[in-house]
Amino acid sequence: MRINIPPFSLPFIFLIQLGIWTLVASGECLGSQQSLLLQLKNSLGFSINYSRKLVNWNESSDCCAWEGVACEEGRVTHLDLSGEKINSKLDNTSTLFDLQHLKRLDLSDNNFSSIIPPRIGDLTNLNHLKLSSAGFLGEVPVAISCLRNLVTLDFSSDSVLEGTNLVIPNLSALVQNLSKLQELHLDGSNISAPWNGWCQALSSLLPNLRVLSLSRCYVPGPLDESLLELQSLAVVDLEGTNLSLLEVESET
Repeated sequence: MRINIPPFSLPFIFLIQLGIWTLVASGECLGSQQSLLLQLKNSLGFSINYSRKLVNWNESSDCCAWEGVACEEGRVTHLDLSGEKINSKLDNTSTLFDLQHLKRLDLSDNNFSSIIPPRIGDLTNLNHLKLSSAGFLGEVPVAISCLRNLVTLDFSSDSVLEGTNLVIPNLSALVQNLSKLQELHLDGSNISAPWNGWCQALSSLLPNLRVLSLSRCYVPGPLDESLLELQSLAVVDLEGTNLSLLEVESET
């Protein structure tokens, strides 16, 4: 059957098509993504008096318009829960790790009081991961090495209390696949490595590193001159550590 469309109705049809395209392009939240976010919210402990983001997430609104959330084609690509004063543990069962399209994740300034779940390695599209002062404890999982697209990695902590610092038992294994990394913030961490092996690991595995922040770290020393082979390195912060760049300069 053939349908004749009057010429005057063509602009109307075009506007409908344009509206549909705009709706998709603007990133209306997919139902599956909204469900994962709401499950995440319900699994976290936080105070409604301090929350600016989670407290306003609800079923009746588009999750891509929620504060702390950004989407591409309806899929969550950015999640910022920084400063939400979350005070509950995060584990491998969290629906956070089912948000497979995440490119940016910021959980800083919270109190998770748990280890970093190894399933963090499932978020292989991440470019930026910020876990600074998030209350995570214990060893940093080597699963981080699965995040091959990382450009920024931030584990920094302001805590000076013993036992609250993250431990990095094998820096070489942690960064072995992170060749795209440009910023590495490990402030306040305990880096366990044989003497200056960590310098050689960084210089050989992170050719694009621009910023290296190790303030208040316990770092095995002395510094190795191999660190100077990182020609892209522009910023090195060793404040409060047992090391100094002068150790390298005096040997060269």
